[in-house]
Amino acid sequence: MCFQDESGFSLLPVVRATWAPRGQTPVLTHRFSWKRLSMSGALAYRPDRSEAVFVFGIKEGAYNTASLIEFLTALLDHLDGQKVTLIWDGLPAHRSAAMKEWLATQRHWLHVEPLPGYAPDLNPMEMVWGNVKATELANLCPDTIDEAHTATQAGLERVGSSYQLCFNFLDHTGLSL
Repeated sequence: MCFQDESGFSLLPVVRATWAPRGQTPVLTHRFSWKRLSMSGALAYRPDRSEAVFVFGIKEGAYNTASLIEFLTALLDHLDGQKVTLIWDGLPAHRSAAMKEWLATQRHWLHVEPLPGYAPDLNPMEMVWGNVKATELANLCPDTIDEAHTATQAGLERVGSSYQLCFNFLDHTGLSL
């Protein structure tokens, strides 16, 4: 079982509450820039809860059908060709004619199920993005997009290295395998 989603980040800080000495309000100074990176991730779970795997990619610009096909091909390689039931949202790139055509050629390993509309609370990947943005990216004011990329990658690697955290995200959705 595999949940997939995309998200983005930029040089604009993810503002979160913080602590400071009384009378010394923290001030975030940042470069006003719309440079953006996008991330795609997939949380894969074995039905017996013996293993959780987190696979992610980061790229400039937004994910589209072609880049999602590349991501799914990398996911196949990472999972050693195992059969996968992929659950994802209704992003237009997920529903495009080119994606439907490609998915039809991948039925030997990939079965796709859509999430219900307006149900991000059912996708544990949403909690991955929230966790990274609330930890590594919280109040971060990078000078370059490379600094933001480094912080994001560190956060995604932290999530992927914690088997328990990956299952906590699934448990938070209330879904069972």
